[in-house]
Amino acid sequence: MTAWDQVLELLGSPLMQRALLAAVLVGAAAPVVGTFLVQRRMALLGDGIGHVALTGVALGWLVGSWAGLVPQDTLALPGAVVAAVVGSIVIELVRERGRTSGDLALALMFYGGIAGGVLLIKLAGGTNANLISYLFGSISTVSTADLWWTAALAVLVLGVGVGLRTALFAVSHDEEFARASGLPVRLLSMLVATIAALTVTIAMRVVGLLLVSALMIVPVAIAQLFARSFNRTMTLASVIGVVVSVAGLVLTYWQDIPPGATIVVLAIGVYAVAATLQPVLRRPPPPQDPHPDMVDDVLLVDDVDDADGATVRRPSPTT
Repeated sequence: MTAWDQVLELLGSPLMQRALLAAVLVGAAAPVVGTFLVQRRMALLGDGIGHVALTGVALGWLVGSWAGLVPQDTLALPGAVVAAVVGSIVIELVRERGRTSGDLALALMFYGGIAGGVLLIKLAGGTNANLISYLFGSISTVSTADLWWTAALAVLVLGVGVGLRTALFAVSHDEEFARASGLPVRLLSMLVATIAALTVTIAMRVVGLLLVSALMIVPVAIAQLFARSFNRTMTLASVIGVVVSVAGLVLTYWQDIPPGATIVVLAIGVYAVAATLQPVLRRPPPPQDPHPDMVDDVLLVDDVDDADGATVRRPSPTT
């Protein structure tokens, strides 16, 4: 079988079609939100929301079990969305209170999210093994319903992130300046936290709740090595996210390796290569005269030796 035949076989598989679409959507949306989080110096927010979302997954299992739904995880994704949004808003409120109390409260929330998920999944009649696909990703199990959820949430995240990027950037870069400019800082901060929560839930099936923060942050870190503006950083990071997600998924089609971990390792590898080549590829621009249309007002100097043999620089007469 030729390489082209293998590609056609990959594209012809309904399973891989759903997986590729999910990878493209998540790869495009996650770095958009990650750009704002990096600007706010909250790169680990996605990791914290992922812990909380696990409780929502288990809660969805529990409700599905009580309602007699088949399969039991029908409400896992909606449950993760609700828990992640609520958790992100709580995290944002805690952040406003100050660093000392915030660190302690966030730690309690993170650990409580993991513990709550393990406890609730047991009450739902499941086991810890049922949580593995949510913790580390299992893109091969993406169903048509999961794909519709992913598509809807990804479009919402991209629409808010790109459409309101100017206001969100102002809040992320300098809250005091944004407040002085009349922007609703608290509302916009909550909006950033909410779209971050939605991003965690749509990336859950691709890279898993424990690795989702990497897909949000690493492409942004790569883009920052070369981009000179916020908009270019966001665009380049989104492209990088799509490329590494698709490339990692394709590798797992031919090799029996976990897709989520492969995507993250591939992204980190790209960052390592980019960081090594960045000094060569991104040279500083040569200095230019800021006013080429004006007469140079710098005086020429001549080197004159004084009586002691030292060199004295004196202005020479201009013509």
